[in-house]
Amino acid sequence: MRGRVSVTTTEKPKNGMRVIRRVIPYFWPKDDASVRVRVVIALIVLALSKAMLASAPLVYGWAVDALSDAPTAPTFMLAIGSLGLVVAYGIARISASGFQQLRNVVFAPVSNAALRALALETFNHIHALSMRYHITRKTGGLSRIMERGVKGVSFLLEFLVFSIGPLFLELAIVLIIVGSKLGWPYLVVLLATFVSYIVFTLKVTEWRVKIRKEMNDLDTDANQKAVDSLLNFETVKYFVAEKREAARYDKAMEGYEKASVKTETSLAFLNFGQTVIITLGLVGSMLLAAWGVENGTVTVGEFVMVNAFMIQITMPLNFLGSMYRNIRQALVDMEEMFDLLHQPAEITDKPNAPDLNVTEGEVALQALEFAYDPSRPILKGIDLTVPAGKTLAIVGHSGSGKSTIGRLLFRFYDVTGGSLKIDGQDIRGVTQESLHKSIGVVPQDTVLFNDTIRYNIGYGRDGATYDEIVAAAKKARIHDFIEGLPDGYETQVGERGLKLSGGEKQRVGIARTLLKDPPILLLDEATSALDTQTERNILGALKIAGEGRTVITIAHRLSTIADSDEIVVLEKGEIVERGTHEELLSRRAKYAAMWAAQAEDRDAA
Repeated sequence: MRGRVSVTTTEKPKNGMRVIRRVIPYFWPKDDASVRVRVVIALIVLALSKAMLASAPLVYGWAVDALSDAPTAPTFMLAIGSLGLVVAYGIARISASGFQQLRNVVFAPVSNAALRALALETFNHIHALSMRYHITRKTGGLSRIMERGVKGVSFLLEFLVFSIGPLFLELAIVLIIVGSKLGWPYLVVLLATFVSYIVFTLKVTEWRVKIRKEMNDLDTDANQKAVDSLLNFETVKYFVAEKREAARYDKAMEGYEKASVKTETSLAFLNFGQTVIITLGLVGSMLLAAWGVENGTVTVGEFVMVNAFMIQITMPLNFLGSMYRNIRQALVDMEEMFDLLHQPAEITDKPNAPDLNVTEGEVALQALEFAYDPSRPILKGIDLTVPAGKTLAIVGHSGSGKSTIGRLLFRFYDVTGGSLKIDGQDIRGVTQESLHKSIGVVPQDTVLFNDTIRYNIGYGRDGATYDEIVAAAKKARIHDFIEGLPDGYETQVGERGLKLSGGEKQRVGIARTLLKDPPILLLDEATSALDTQTERNILGALKIAGEGRTVITIAHRLSTIADSDEIVVLEKGEIVERGTHEELLSRRAKYAAMWAAQAEDRDAA
């Protein structure tokens, strides 16, 4: 998308004009003259369309007078005769439509490119937001905000630039023509009609916007509940909660239903009021014209002209209510989206940050401190070094802080004290992209995209070939399973990989990480959710994955980390023991007690 601007988000829009100012750079980019030329041409063509449309009733009136032997057309128009005036009327209307469609053709590339740029910026910004933000927001709500916001830009452009502006231009032309030809009484009636209509529409629509915003909020809430329920389909089934979920969803939809009824009722009031004002203006102007015809001061053609002008202007005026409602709603939707864009990214790269240069893969935690909430510290001065190519296991009871270390290593959060370094480089001083490329993660529950097995393994490295994907699958010991499927690597895995078992998903995740080929590997309780036999199969794949890499294993099952080069026991955010498996057992302390407890569980099973 050539020359597209990137709009910064330093100011939070608090009213419509601020939102509009935020949108303008997308349609009038400083660095792309071709876009600006298209906009200017589109506006010129639009003005020609409105000029031709406004002239049509005037020509129509001249044609009527010519046919009644009381010509009022200018001399140069009288030369074409009454039939010629009828043809000129048709040409004016066709030209108005032609210019309108030409405007659409000229401007379409600008509007679609702008919408694409804005959608992409919003999408990228959502991905740039921190883990802390995402765990507090609901996916359904975010998708609705993004969808409505981008559509709002389209509405704003279409109605504000190409409907509201041209409408007022057309009204001005009508007032000038009627006032100059028939006098000030007609001008007063028309002006009073237009002003009354616009004021009434604006006032009622402002009231309706509040109702519509309430309806949108309830719509978002209902959508969030629906998406949340569907994403947790299995949990719903486990607890026989279908009726409970349906009742919860129905409750949310009940509020939406009531707000929607309010919206429709207020719309009916608005439409009826607009019809009354327009009809009174039409009748008033027609009465003046009829009286003028009886007095001989107005020709039949001018009577018809006034009627044609009022009928012609009635359609866009009736549409004004819809236009203004859409503009106000678009501003509300866009403000929600810009609020999202204004949400600061908690984790950002420093200016001109270099890429992480992993030469060996040593990971060092120095006096590391962290707290999700300042009043509740999680890690309290952790000192720990993982030599290049070695394996470190971190164990401890729930809440000890072991998984937090993994999140800090991937820089989902920044440390609140001390430092975390890779090959001597503080990870806060390097680019996040290079850091993420250097670390492979196999989580407790591998989440897959609703696509093929081939796509999900290939996700590990952009542009990976089929042979490379197969090689990774073989290393992860899942190739034979995939080949046994009817569709092989083209098998669809379902949403979040639900068509595969837990062990199969984990091996796909391992294959994906092997394809990424990172120098540092983080295993975050990668087998804790699996049965013993599946765990044994996975451990072989994990051992292959860890060859030649620095491996940090966050484990619950101690049997999976007995051969680690070093094991660290965490308790309440502090290291209470460290050493090899044999050394820790010989001390008969925390680790030995945990090992004995799990051994009893294994024997009991």
